[in-house]
Amino acid sequence: MLIGYARASTLDQKASMEAQVRELNALSCEKIFTEQVSSVDLKAREQLASALDFIREGDTLVVTKLDRLARSTAHLMELMEVIEGKKAALRILDLNIDTGTATGRMMLTVVSAIAQFEREIMLERQREGIEKARREGKYKGRPSEIDPTAIKQLMDEGKGATRIAKELGIARSSVYRVIDGLKAPIS
Repeated sequence: MLIGYARASTLDQKASMEAQVRELNALSCEKIFTEQVSSVDLKAREQLASALDFIREGDTLVVTKLDRLARSTAHLMELMEVIEGKKAALRILDLNIDTGTATGRMMLTVVSAIAQFEREIMLERQREGIEKARREGKYKGRPSEIDPTAIKQLMDEGKGATRIAKELGIARSSVYRVIDGLKAPIS
């Protein structure tokens, strides 16, 4: 049985999710698990856990791209341990890899290591670019989504930092940072 898994990082990637599901349906996957969650938050990937729980001996878990499944080589190897422990296989469509064969298993390991290497190089370049922009005064970080007037209003209502943070869905430390900014003298 072919079991599909599709993942998009954000709600903005609706087209990506639809394309993945289309590909999985075209391959005649009998069951497809989908979720919109960042690969960074591995614990929140409930549908992946459900897919892994669902597969049985002889089944194949199908994904359209490797990055839809695993974030690192180590994570991929953990997933493969679960899949192989169930005597199932993994198929990655865009790489034409099927771990049901010895060659497929070897290729998956090589491709995964290369993908992780590329990601680490990209992140290193990104950090270098951000640091250069900071030195040149061009990078200030992302704009704050926290509304200081909302925090001040809730403070005026007598609410504490913990309560304000909970109501606004932000970190308590963010509330304290805004409070400290409100107390700062105006120059």
